[in-house]
Amino acid sequence: MSAAPDSLWFERALLPDGWADRVRLTVREGRIATVSEGVDPFPGETRGAVGLAGLSNLHSHAFQRGMAGLTEYRGAGRDDFWSWRELMYRFLDRMTPEDVEAISALAFAEMLESGFTRVGEFHYLHHDPQGRPYAALGEMTQRIAAAAGASGIGLTLLPVYYRQGGFGGAPAAPGQRRFLNDPDRFARLVEASRAAIAPLPDAGLGLAPHSLRAVSPRDLAEILPLAGAGAVHIHAAEQVKEVEDCLAWSGRRPVEWLLDEVGLDARWCLIHATHLTAQETRRLAASGAAAGLCPITEANLGDGVFPARAFLDHGGVMGVGTDSNIAIDAAQELRQLEYAQRLAWKARNVLAEPQGASTGRRLFEAALHGGAQALACGPAGLAPGRAADIVCLHEEESPPRGARPDAVLDHWLFAAGRTAVDRVWRRGSLVVEDGRHRRRTELSEAFRASVTRLLAS
Repeated sequence: MSAAPDSLWFERALLPDGWADRVRLTVREGRIATVSEGVDPFPGETRGAVGLAGLSNLHSHAFQRGMAGLTEYRGAGRDDFWSWRELMYRFLDRMTPEDVEAISALAFAEMLESGFTRVGEFHYLHHDPQGRPYAALGEMTQRIAAAAGASGIGLTLLPVYYRQGGFGGAPAAPGQRRFLNDPDRFARLVEASRAAIAPLPDAGLGLAPHSLRAVSPRDLAEILPLAGAGAVHIHAAEQVKEVEDCLAWSGRRPVEWLLDEVGLDARWCLIHATHLTAQETRRLAASGAAAGLCPITEANLGDGVFPARAFLDHGGVMGVGTDSNIAIDAAQELRQLEYAQRLAWKARNVLAEPQGASTGRRLFEAALHGGAQALACGPAGLAPGRAADIVCLHEEESPPRGARPDAVLDHWLFAAGRTAVDRVWRRGSLVVEDGRHRRRTELSEAFRASVTRLLAS
């Protein structure tokens, strides 16, 4: 990575109080030191057209990037999340630690290219293909940390606890054996994860009980203290079958159970939370927990549509993630979120609020602040003291100067997509230039070698 510049100058930048012209950001030790508005650039100063804070990708299974485009054919019977999961299990059953590192590194680089500067890695692939721990229990977490280091992305590592195959203690399936731990071994895995991320600047550690179907209430209570002040993420109510099975087990729906039994707060992020009743929507919003939406994956798997309009109207916090990493594009995730609402409501600009407001601005700021909360990485935005994680959009991809300021975000999210991203700085270091990660060629070659071997085996 290049050395951090002393300052960056933008013709326009979105600051916490709104748009500003002719903005200089000075950077010290990976953080924004000062912000000046209405200033002219210094000779030779690094300049950009539009400056934005980088987004947080709150939910990723990086190794699944190796499967992108390989499951788009119809199987026998009903094709849905559950049939896709069986294909995924067969794919991951062949993966070595080297494969995980190579595939994750490219996925992380592509996230940076699209405007994500931090990722929450929901990491559950812990053991060897027979389900035996590696000699170093944290072997796989070390590989995720190495991939984050190679790409330069900010990492919040979320080691996943997985104990059972279904509600009520159903035995795990063979395809799940690489995920499984008991509370004692998981505690050691969390400590190994802490050691793995220690060399990375500003890395964070949280915790991820996989789902209520994979974790018993007793184990959930036992492992939660391991999170400390870190984030806690859990899959919840992604599919109708999951909701039905939870009702059969407990008499309550997954989100209802979590609200009643756990006491959700701002440390928590419920991934997907697709199938909510009106009461669950209100209660989840009031709890302060984030909804972790993955619109492209949810559409790809046919999961359903999250009630985003009602959730935001009740003051809910939400962010977006790339989940299965089919298409890694921050703008496309937010566009898909709004378009799904338009199809559900048969209306346009559903999430814009109030009348006359920009949909792109609402989506961007919801993802910016909700993602930062979900990954417990501190407040987001271009302000002194905050991480110098900065996205610069191409001038030629911006709307004409006569357009209203928020048209920049509308154009990026709804028209240009990732082609609008010119440069990205992570902790003040340039990692993406002219839309391309600076190690893209090297990381792509390693990725292709791993996937070629996996498909041949």
